[in-house]
Amino acid sequence: MRNIFIFLMTFSLITPVHCRACMWDYDTLQMERQRFPYAQELITGHFLRHSDAYYEWRIVDRSKKKPDERTPAEYDDLAVAYDKLGQHEKAIETIEEKIERWSEERRYESEANLGTFLIHAGRLEEGLPHINHAIEMNPEAHFGREVYQKLLVEYVIQKRAAGVTLPLSQDYGPGPIGFAAFLVKQQKIKQADEDKEFQKATKGILGMMRFGNYRSPVLLEALGDLLVAVYWQDDSKLLAARAYLKASYEVASEPAKTLYRERAEQILDLQVARNLNQLEEELQQEIEQADQFFGEIEADEIAWAAAGKNLDREYRVKYYKQPILEVSNAKYPQDPEKTITMILVIIAGSFVLALVAAIVVIWKWGWKSPQSKNESKA
Repeated sequence: MRNIFIFLMTFSLITPVHCRACMWDYDTLQMERQRFPYAQELITGHFLRHSDAYYEWRIVDRSKKKPDERTPAEYDDLAVAYDKLGQHEKAIETIEEKIERWSEERRYESEANLGTFLIHAGRLEEGLPHINHAIEMNPEAHFGREVYQKLLVEYVIQKRAAGVTLPLSQDYGPGPIGFAAFLVKQQKIKQADEDKEFQKATKGILGMMRFGNYRSPVLLEALGDLLVAVYWQDDSKLLAARAYLKASYEVASEPAKTLYRERAEQILDLQVARNLNQLEEELQQEIEQADQFFGEIEADEIAWAAAGKNLDREYRVKYYKQPILEVSNAKYPQDPEKTITMILVIIAGSFVLALVAAIVVIWKWGWKSPQSKNESKA
């Protein structure tokens, strides 16, 4: 009898753990930030970056030399500055001029930059071969960032060909979705290797946000897809919901805004501690903090430029350390409605499983005819 009791208790209590862990807020935001360092800062824009004033100064500074006197690195600096200011065609023209003059010097940088500028200009099919050349030259550069840039571009091209607009995926459910699902299929990744691949891809997407456009809804959507794709014990629903919600701020289309917000809400349905309104209040506070920090950088760079100072030097001296995003979600208790619902679900689930287990045990060991019992004694 004691063994049966232990069996029933073990079966009823352990079996629901996966369901409970998927839905219960055991996973704090701090834990998510440890698994995916700097993701929250990049989602909100709270990281070291230059203002338009800096890139305008850089163009003037690097243009002091005549074209035939510039080094390959100075060409790269100029081209990146144009791209950052949204002058993508000028960036392409500058890097092509560099390649014409310096066909082999810093060729990896030339191919990677040219591919990126073409992509930023919306010329995806033209940019892809240059990204491929950069990968062939240096596949491990930037922790393999170009590999995932290439895959993301292929994903976007595939979606565009199918007539899909943002969001690129409207899938939702167990298993990888969107860009994560595309990775699995395209790379022929075994299930046992998925988690490792998603971690690498997340690092690549974060790199694109850091050095490209952190406000890109395509990058934010891809990041969200990856953050919820890892195994249930390691996913990051609070960060993923932030990524989708931030993407809703970066699109003009109202239907796209609605779909991104719905995606964030669907993810939060699996978290007891947050609802969309609570998370949005947190995210907006974090964005406000990021805007204040960046405002300081912008004011400094405008002042340095006006004073005729070297912005590279001044920036390096003052902003040598990454800022810390102060995050506090302690003021929000667990959502009462979700808490009660989950407690009821867990109790009901445990009861049903225990009942099923009891029926199985009784059927196997208890439902024997008197004759069979006597025979067994004999």
